[in-house]
Amino acid sequence: MLARNLTKLSNLFLDNVDMSGVALTSFLNLSSSLQRLSLGECQLQGNFPSEVFRLPYVKHIDLHGNEYLTGYLPKTNFSTALTLLNLGNCGFKGPIPALLGNLPQMVFIDLSENSFEGEIPKTLFNLTQIIHLDLSHNHLEGSLPNHVSELQLLEVFSLSNNSVSGGVPSWLFALPSLQELDLSYNNLSGPIGQIPKPNSVHHVDLSSNNIQGPIPNSFFNLGNISSLDLSSNNLSGVIKPDMLSKLRYLSELYLSNNKFLSLSTSGGDVNYSFPHLGIVEFSSCSIRQFPNFFRTVGLGRLDLSNNNISGGISKWEAEGWEDLVMLNLSYNSLTFLEGFPGKNLEVLDLHSNLRQGPILLNLLIPNPLQSLMLFIISENKLTGNIPSSMCNSTSLRVVDLSKNSLSGSIPECLVNSSYLYLLNLEKNNLSGKFPDSFRNDQLINVFLNDNQLEGLVPRSLSHCSSLRVLNLGNNMLTDTFPHWFASLPRLVLLILRFNRLHGPLPNSITSSNFSALRLIDLSRNEFTGPLPGNFMRNLIAMKEMPSDSSHDLVPYQISVKVTTKGLEIELVKTLSVFIAMDFSNNLFRGEIPEELGELISLRMLNFSHNKFTGPIPASFGNLVALESLDLSSNNLGGRIPSRLTNLTFLEVLNLSENNLVGPIPHGNQFGTFDNDSYSGNLGLCGFPLTKQCGNKPPAPKFKEYEGFGIAFIWKLAMMGYGCGLVLGLSTGYIVFTTGRPWWFVRMVERDLQRNVTGWIRRVQGRRN
Repeated sequence: MLARNLTKLSNLFLDNVDMSGVALTSFLNLSSSLQRLSLGECQLQGNFPSEVFRLPYVKHIDLHGNEYLTGYLPKTNFSTALTLLNLGNCGFKGPIPALLGNLPQMVFIDLSENSFEGEIPKTLFNLTQIIHLDLSHNHLEGSLPNHVSELQLLEVFSLSNNSVSGGVPSWLFALPSLQELDLSYNNLSGPIGQIPKPNSVHHVDLSSNNIQGPIPNSFFNLGNISSLDLSSNNLSGVIKPDMLSKLRYLSELYLSNNKFLSLSTSGGDVNYSFPHLGIVEFSSCSIRQFPNFFRTVGLGRLDLSNNNISGGISKWEAEGWEDLVMLNLSYNSLTFLEGFPGKNLEVLDLHSNLRQGPILLNLLIPNPLQSLMLFIISENKLTGNIPSSMCNSTSLRVVDLSKNSLSGSIPECLVNSSYLYLLNLEKNNLSGKFPDSFRNDQLINVFLNDNQLEGLVPRSLSHCSSLRVLNLGNNMLTDTFPHWFASLPRLVLLILRFNRLHGPLPNSITSSNFSALRLIDLSRNEFTGPLPGNFMRNLIAMKEMPSDSSHDLVPYQISVKVTTKGLEIELVKTLSVFIAMDFSNNLFRGEIPEELGELISLRMLNFSHNKFTGPIPASFGNLVALESLDLSSNNLGGRIPSRLTNLTFLEVLNLSENNLVGPIPHGNQFGTFDNDSYSGNLGLCGFPLTKQCGNKPPAPKFKEYEGFGIAFIWKLAMMGYGCGLVLGLSTGYIVFTTGRPWWFVRMVERDLQRNVTGWIRRVQGRRN
């Protein structure tokens, strides 16, 4: 109906009109005299008829932004009148036909964000009138030609996010009209060649390739470059200030992740000027000294993290830098700071250095950094007290002083700051009473664990209605379980381990709102009494797979200590998938509630070293995501439920030192557990124990589970703890301060969530 009887139509513009219900075959009725067709972002769906590309007089076809529109480009009979073809962000497939490069009047081609594959047609480089050529985000292969004499009018050329290989040809930098060049995220290799006739290109992005060797001097003759990104390659050599000074319009410089690339830091560098430079990212390279020549510019962001910078920053080097708002010097070997570069800093990251002595008290008085929002100086060698003058920085959102040797008490003014999002003082030598003046309803994360703080759990935390993470573990708290935790409806992680907490879990806990809780650790305390089953029913987040929405997640990785088989190991997980419960080393008694089997998203469960009696609940067979189960050192009796063989992700099982009897179930993961999992249960028999049962079961078949690799990835996370946690924390902090959407935490876990979801749904189906 759409195009019927439009036999004389020459122009059809319907951009941003909802056409999701239009049958694409109706476009076969378009007039042969059609010249311009524009249907951008119309929600078209289905296979677009290739006949439209053959209409004899059509000059302009724009279908961009229809992500569910598929189809193929015709290999023959393309309209020779075509000047513009825009299929960006659609679903077209197949090869790009060579015929496209034989259209003499073609000016604009955008085939980005499709599924085109195969080699880039060499004919495209013969288009004499082309101005804009964007083939990014496809599956294109092959190499760029060694020599091109056409493309004299080309202004924009993008091949990013493909699989293009070979070298970076020098003719790209000689095209007289080129303004933007993006070859990032490909497989380009080899050195950058000499550039005999530098052009006037403004934006160059060659990041995330395998380009090697030094940057040639002739590259710095591209005097009109404003943005240069060569990060994540294998570049080497030394960049000198006189080279950079030739790029007189340079505003953004990205050279990170070139481990053999360095900056010159000679004494005469301060004579050079970089009037437009606003961003310098030079992390994970081989810089050995602070490059003070950058202070002569209006630099706003400087990232020199993960280099080999030793010594420190002198008072003279810290002068100037009036426009600097973000400074990242983390992962270096800085031992002293006589001053902060910049008086308007918003983000200061100094973690993982060798800074000794007190917390830069002389730098915060009498002129505190009023604009400072994020202050990280964790994992250094700081000593002394936390100065109350820190509270004078009224804009603070994130304070991380963790993993130092700070002592004394926590200033009251720090915990009642009105704007603080995150307070991390973990793993110091802080002592005295827990401060009880929390009043901030914006506070999200509190880490006060691994200190020597004593007293009661601060009741004023009940005012922090936005609190999601609370870690008070490894202190000297003496209290009962706080019933007022129910006033924290967003609480996701609660760790009270290794304190002196005592008494039963209160009856009020059964009606409390713990619907968001994903990790609870009460281990190594003196809690008593039975576990209330209704409490388990309220743990809604442990019954469901985590949602993909980010608003309720902690935007970085966490490290959690887990005790299994007598060993305490530290794991790193993103909180979106690490769902765990540890009540070990207490005095809990009675039977384990059957309701625990409803928490089908649990990954780790540890009830060891208590006084539980009765059988292992058969409902544990529903915990299909479980990776570690430790019920050792209790008084459990009866048989091991055969339904536990359903737990095909189970990597660690410890049922030792109980009163279990009967044959050990066999099948799936139970073929991988050794004697230690069952020792101290004199009534058990069967594989892997030497004691055989009266009716000998069939020999167990060893089956190595070829599942989704959760256990393997868990181990990788443990090995990567040294850098993974700190990098994750820093990324989360940046998310807080920039306000950008959270995107960090799901790089590895996204696939795992999808894989486990099927198991969860099947179990829910059986229960319903």
